[in-house]
Amino acid sequence: MTSEFTTFYHLAVALALGLLIGIERGWKRRDAEEGQRIAGLRTFGLLGLLGGCTALLTNYIGAITIGLIFVGLAGSLAAIYVINLRSQSTVDASITSLIAALLVYVFGLMAGNGMLAEAAAAAVVTTVLLEYKPQLHRWVQTLQEHELQAGTKLLLISAVVLPLLPNQGYGPWQALNPYEIWWMVVLIAAISFAGYFALKLGGARKGAVLTGLLSGLVSSTALTLHFSRLSRKEPEMVPMLATGILLACGTMFPRMLLVASLLNREIFGFLLVPAAVMAVLTYVPALVYWRMFSGIQGEPRANLHNPLELKTAILFGILLAVIMLLGKGLQEWFGELGILLLAMASGVADVDAITLSLARMSINQLSLQTATQGIILAAAVNSLVKAGIATAIGGWGIGLRVGVPLLLTAVSGVAVCYFS
Repeated sequence: MTSEFTTFYHLAVALALGLLIGIERGWKRRDAEEGQRIAGLRTFGLLGLLGGCTALLTNYIGAITIGLIFVGLAGSLAAIYVINLRSQSTVDASITSLIAALLVYVFGLMAGNGMLAEAAAAAVVTTVLLEYKPQLHRWVQTLQEHELQAGTKLLLISAVVLPLLPNQGYGPWQALNPYEIWWMVVLIAAISFAGYFALKLGGARKGAVLTGLLSGLVSSTALTLHFSRLSRKEPEMVPMLATGILLACGTMFPRMLLVASLLNREIFGFLLVPAAVMAVLTYVPALVYWRMFSGIQGEPRANLHNPLELKTAILFGILLAVIMLLGKGLQEWFGELGILLLAMASGVADVDAITLSLARMSINQLSLQTATQGIILAAAVNSLVKAGIATAIGGWGIGLRVGVPLLLTAVSGVAVCYFS
């Protein structure tokens, strides 16, 4: 490719990016009268071309040209904005188009300097943000204060606290690494945070099926408790509620596989078969129940609160540190048997903490086979605990529908893990 052709190609991309955003802006204001828009299709295209030409000129008249043209462009656009805003025919006080015009100039600069992929990606993201303005505004309007606070806390524990922690071992056997412990806290918090909003946006429309699937990302135990209580009040909805519980419990297994593989991708091959078997044995009865309640009316909701509380995150970190310390100690004192006993005890309350601990230990302290066995044992015990919750709280009607599949899942998962 000759240098002349490359130059024209860069300018063509700069023009195309301006036209892309100009099409979106022009379509949004297509009903506006002439003179009411800050910029239209042609103007945005020319702004992109201006940026591309400016990038080429800097090789001859200096980089200060970029800043001078940007300041002049910003001043001209601001003046046009003020004039239009003062006119009686103008009702749009938004400066979105003004900012978009300045961005187009910058995208043109990037394209003119050969940053084609970066400029194109940024232009596409800009177009998407401009196009989905109504949906974004509706989402912000439905956002509650505690959800906004939860997002802020997630940013706090990930972007502020995590980089400050030392990345080295402390304590007995050097088992406690503050950075790794907190990184795993952030990982679980982020998954739960995403699952919460997915459940909020989609659960009300899809009923027990979607609620169960999405609740598996937040807390399958919490959903089991809530649906079991609801089955006492609404006995005709027992098949639907059992479906939701099993779907939530089944979602725990791919989540477990994902979390462990993010820490040590080599464990994926060991965990895949037993986790897949356990997930299938949980999902299949759920599908059968779903066919049974297809004519039943009603959409139960999961009574789940936002799981991203800072206190909860700190408690999870403490639990994780204790399990990591006990795991290393039991491994030193009792070998692999101590690890497996710890996994079974941890599974009574939670699967995530022991999954993260064993996956981390499998990198250089524990065999992949033992780590896999411990994770599956914890998942099996946790499944049996949820079967007991459903039976004790909801009664035998929902207990049998949930307990029998979960019992089969637990036994089969352990058998496959040990004999595969």
